[in-house]
Amino acid sequence: MSSPLNVDRRNEGASALPLALVHGWGMNLAVFDALREALPRTETWAIDLPGHGHSAWNPARADFESQLEDVLTALPPRSVLLGWSLGGKLAMEIARRHPVRVAALVLVSSTPRFAQTGDWTHGMNAAELEAFASLVEQDWRQTLSDFVWLQLRGSRNAAATQQRVEAALASHGAPHPDALRAGLDILGAVDLRQDVTDIRQPALAIAGQNDRVTPPGATRWIAESLPDARFAEIPRAGHASFISHTDEVIEVLRPFLASNGLAA
Repeated sequence: MSSPLNVDRRNEGASALPLALVHGWGMNLAVFDALREALPRTETWAIDLPGHGHSAWNPARADFESQLEDVLTALPPRSVLLGWSLGGKLAMEIARRHPVRVAALVLVSSTPRFAQTGDWTHGMNAAELEAFASLVEQDWRQTLSDFVWLQLRGSRNAAATQQRVEAALASHGAPHPDALRAGLDILGAVDLRQDVTDIRQPALAIAGQNDRVTPPGATRWIAESLPDARFAEIPRAGHASFISHTDEVIEVLRPFLASNGLAA
């Protein structure tokens, strides 16, 4: 079955397994460029989520289950799977349901539940999430720009990093407005807390110390809940640590990849 999603492959055959990368809400695969350039001996597959970058938007495939299926068909037969933010939610569930497809898991600023509840404090307040969704309806372009800045606040060189993220959006394609709305619905509704303990693959969970989108405690919770995981917190990084602190992320990522069959 061919995938409807756009996939960019680099350094094919360079490593025993590819590293597959899935981006977060409102972004596209170009945000991984610096990280991929820092891994010249690793085969990488970067995927545009539905309605992002060069992947077309299909309103009939807007729900979480459909997006899981579409990402799964875009993946290599077996890979180390890296998911960032919303991409991390998809990556966790693919690893749980299809363990033969995922040799190891890297989760960057990921959370099992995006919204706060009475028993989950590591998330966005429900009223804030509703207000954010309302802003997307009113002016999605400005809201996306504001979200880029929110991801980077507290990071070293935040302004320069913002320029890199916005350049990725400009060069590789802005998201479809309906894809943004669907992504927010998924973030608000999907709760994986009861499922993550079924993930058996080795995992690396990376958080930014100053992340204002996904609190570091959420990513730490994942690492502590998985049976085979380690946690790394990047000092002075925000939500997009692999962009603002590429060298620091590579420093913790490279040995993990090497221990799971990837030349890095």
